[in-house]
Parts: sequence; C-alpha cells; structure tokens
Amino acid sequence: MREKFQKYIEDLQDTICGALEAVDGGTTFKQDIWERPGGGGGQTRVIEDGHVFEKGGVNISTVHGQLPPLMQKHFGVEQAEFFACGLSLVIHPKSPMVPTVHANWRYFELYDPDGNVASAWFGGGQDLTPYYLYGEDAVHFHTVCKTACDLHNPSFYPKYKKRCDEYFYNAHREEGRGIGGLFFDYLKADENMSMDDWYAFVTSVGNSFTEAYIPIVEKRKTLSYTDAQKTWQEIRRGRYVEFNLIHDKGTLFGLKTNGRIESILMSLPKHVQWHYNHTPEAGSAEAELVKVLASPKDWV
Repeated sequence: MREKFQKYIEDLQDTICGALEAVDGGTTFKQDIWERPGGGGGQTRVIEDGHVFEKGGVNISTVHGQLPPLMQKHFGVEQAEFFACGLSLVIHPKSPMVPTVHANWRYFELYDPDGNVASAWFGGGQDLTPYYLYGEDAVHFHTVCKTACDLHNPSFYPKYKKRCDEYFYNAHREEGRGIGGLFFDYLKADENMSMDDWYAFVTSVGNSFTEAYIPIVEKRKTLSYTDAQKTWQEIRRGRYVEFNLIHDKGTLFGLKTNGRIESILMSLPKHVQWHYNHTPEAGSAEAELVKVLASPKDWV
C-alpha cells in the first residue's frame, strides 16, 4: 500500500500542478527537492506572482524512521518505526473574487518491533475559503465532494462534511475558516472497509480536486475588483493565518517535531492585514460572508 499510495500522490502532484499552471497562464511551479535527516524527504512545488495565483504550493513528502517522542506520546507507544506520505496544497489567488483552497491526502503506517505493520490509516480532505460568497460556487464545490463520496458510501459526505465544519473552525473568533468541504482521518480497515476500499475512497476525493476548484477559478478570475475589496481579502487572510498557527494540528505538529519549516509555513499567504476591531458594514457582501461563516450551511 505504501508504494501504491506514494506513486499515486506523485502522479496527482503532476496533474494538479499542470491544471493550475494552465489556468494561471503567467508562470509555472518551481520545484525544491529536500531530504529529511531522519529518513525520507519530499518535493515542494511553489507558484508565486502569476497572472491568477499570488502564492501557492503543491507539496508531497515521504518520510520514515524512528517515531519522534511527541508522536510516541500521541499514539501511546514507545520506540517504534513509522512511515508517512502525503500531498498537501494551499493556493492563494490574487483576486478576492477567487477563493483560497486547501487540500491534503495522506497515508501512515506504524510498525511493531519485528517490522510488521501494527497499524495503518488514511486521512485528508479538501476545503474552500472564499472572500466573496458566490452561492453557485459553494454548491459546485460541495456537489463534487458529495459525488466523490457517494461512489463509496452515501453516509460519507454528510459525516466528513460535518467533521470539516467542526475542524476548520476559528473558535476564538466563533466562525469557520471557510465554507468547508471534506475532512477525514484515521480511516482504518474494519469489517466494512478494507485498506484497498479506503484507498479507492481517498483517491476518488483526490481525483475530484481539479473538477471541484478549477471551474470556479475560470469563472471568477477575470472579474474586476476594487482596492477596498483587495483589503478585505487580506483581512480575511489574517483569519486564515490565525487558524493555521493557533488551531491546525498539522502545522503545530510539524513545528513541534522539527519539521521542514519552509514546507510547513508554505500555507501562509504572501500579503496579509490585521485591522483593529474591523467590522464590515451591515448589509454588505462582506457582512454576508461573515454571517455564513458563523453558522455552517448545507450546500447540497
């Protein structure tokens, strides 16, 4: 499974980067190959200052070796070997009319002292963070997510949509980071789903990403916007940064386990603003977005 999923994310990285370069039309991804001292490494691909995308990254990593002490404590084990691989992406467009998007798909194995797989699971998801809310875009994104889930089990979309709403939530602001999507973790083999079944599900979601996001970018990338709308985008990006640095488990885990800082902080936007006690005007498009973020909505 580890070889199969590693090959999958390598191919998916090529597919997604190609699709994003095509829609941008002004620049390409730059690749940075790195090695992890404890075992493994990855390929970081970053796009910056394009026609459409201000900053973004589509990164894969494959790491293995001795389980760090913090992970030992987290999983309730002592000395153990592990393997993990995944693809993680965050794309920040220039235009405030085009939403930011985040996604990741990952696989983890934990080994017993004899080198046998003691536990294995998948995790991941994809979610959308708009700055101006277009209902049809939200419906499109969630419909693609639901279609990918329904291929495997009709209960998956409502379950993983709810988990996404709960996870990507800025508790200190009492608002969602965005309009959600899917979030799942610790997908392990049981009497209903084998690891091959979970592989098929996770890859269905991964394969749906370009269909979920690219049409939205194409539809919104040429819309005009004002300086005030750009400022609003950068204020909302501040909330994105707050979530990633205060609440996001992956970011915190990476920082606490001597992860590769450039890859961990790749998710942060290039231009951000924080205004003291900023409140959008009542009845405005900005206020409408904040209202929706305060209470998760069923889009499909």
